[in-house]
Order: sequence, then C-alpha cells, then structure tokens
Amino acid sequence: MRFQPVSELVLLLVIANGIPFVAHLLLGKFLDLPLDRNKAFMDGRPLFGPGKTVRGILSAIIATTLLAPLAGLGPAQGAVFGLLAMLGDLVSSFIKRRLGIATSHSAPLLDQLPETLLPLLVMQPVLAVTLPEIAAATAIFMAIDLAFSWLRDWSHRL
Repeated sequence: MRFQPVSELVLLLVIANGIPFVAHLLLGKFLDLPLDRNKAFMDGRPLFGPGKTVRGILSAIIATTLLAPLAGLGPAQGAVFGLLAMLGDLVSSFIKRRLGIATSHSAPLLDQLPETLLPLLVMQPVLAVTLPEIAAATAIFMAIDLAFSWLRDWSHRL
C-alpha cells in the first residue's frame, strides 16, 4: 500500500467534508438556504433538513476544485470529487431523517461511509488507487471525522 495516494485521498475527503463547516463558521447566514427548501418528504419528515445548505454544497465543490492539484487532480476532477462527496452526504442525511435522527445529530458510520465511499469508488479509475488504499483512506477519514464530530455538534447548538 502506498502512503502518498492514501494521504491525498484523506486530504480530499477532509476538504470536501470539512469546508461546509468552515463556511458555516465564516459566512454565518450568507447562502444559508436549505437545499430541500424546508419541504417534507412523503413521510412528513424533512427531505434532508436545514443543515444541508446551498452554501455547504457550493463551498465543498469550490474548495475541492481549487485544491485538487494538491492531490494530483485537475480542477474538473476536484469538482466532481466534491460533488460526489456532497451527494453521499445528502444520501446520509436522507436516510437519517427516515430513521428519525434529528438534524446535526451524529450517526457513526452512516455519517461517514456514503460521503467517503461514493467519491472514492466512483472515481477509483481516475484516482488510480487500489481497494486497500480506498479502505485505508476511508478508515483514516472516519477516525478524523469521529474525533471532530463533537466540534460540529457543539457548533450547531450555537
């Protein structure tokens, strides 16, 4: 297993999934528009919840576009990576709402796996990484995300 590709994957995952939180802290209410427009799904629960915003999606895509060269990718590949990570995050939020888990409450594994595996597996040929390298990057990112989940939980209570 190669260290450099694994560390580059972790870097991309941290950027894609961490920048929406940073944007929330820096931009306050700017573009704080819920993606689901506060609409309920047929079960009466929110589609994604108010934590999934236009600002979050855009900031992730812009950041991965700009910082993709750090991982040896072009800007377009970075944009796709960020978009796929955010789609995975939306899948996670959709499932959490169906399970009755409130917005901004943690659900270990469900919070990390879709947003990690969707970009890594879909882009595996472009990333030129092996499945063990994807597994290692996923495990490292999950450990980082779980370690900082307390910070996200705390910030949403502000």
